[in-house]
Amino acid sequence: MNALTLHAANPGPYTGAGNWTYVIPGDAPLLFDAGVGRPEHLDAIAAAVPGGPRRVVVSHAHPDHVSGAPAVASRWPSAVFAKYPWPGEDAGVAWEPIGDGSRLATGEGEIEVMHTPGHAPDHVVLWHAASCTLFGADLLQLGNTVAIPASNGGDLTAYLRSLKRVQALGPVRVLPAHGPTIEDPLALIEHYLAHRHHREVQILSALEGGLSTVDAIVERIYTGLDPRLGPLAKESVLAHLVKLEHEGLARREGPRWRLLT
Repeated sequence: MNALTLHAANPGPYTGAGNWTYVIPGDAPLLFDAGVGRPEHLDAIAAAVPGGPRRVVVSHAHPDHVSGAPAVASRWPSAVFAKYPWPGEDAGVAWEPIGDGSRLATGEGEIEVMHTPGHAPDHVVLWHAASCTLFGADLLQLGNTVAIPASNGGDLTAYLRSLKRVQALGPVRVLPAHGPTIEDPLALIEHYLAHRHHREVQILSALEGGLSTVDAIVERIYTGLDPRLGPLAKESVLAHLVKLEHEGLARREGPRWRLLT
């Protein structure tokens, strides 16, 4: 798989060093993810594909992936923009809907769109079966776990299902939206699954010990946390609690939670 890696020039506390976007070159170049519209990113796209992308596929509607779409459209008006629909969140450009199993022709052969919800309800990855390469967006990231924003469409049960679906493909390389290329994705998926199980055990223990609020549980299980990442930790704990609620193991009572077993 010959893909060109372009940086979106958007470092920050939530994005780390910033987002990677990818160009699959050929007669009809495809750009995966639109960044945030920084001039440096637009210039990098122009240098990689002088005629501009023919198609732009966005992995999901979080701002660091989608907010650059209007700037890309302004510079290359003939580009077609596509994403999995998220009603109420899809704006900025005219979107062509894509779905699970959609197949896109590229200069590197056919790629398949896979709907992998969890981090966001509209999250998709691109699978290049010929090289066992996955364009992973926010599904996987070396050095960090992936946030599950439960109060804004995140769903831990769906995320774990998405991980296992990708695991079954046997990818040999993942090109993520954040961090370095993942050369042993199956090991990382196993680590993620074990980590989420460990967090669930910690949260169950906290509930059993009488802690009943998200804030109290975060304080118990996240030690030495950068205060800027506090909101993400709260979302993660909430995602686990919602999963436990769906499984009949916990119940929400206003702002408080209690164990049912």
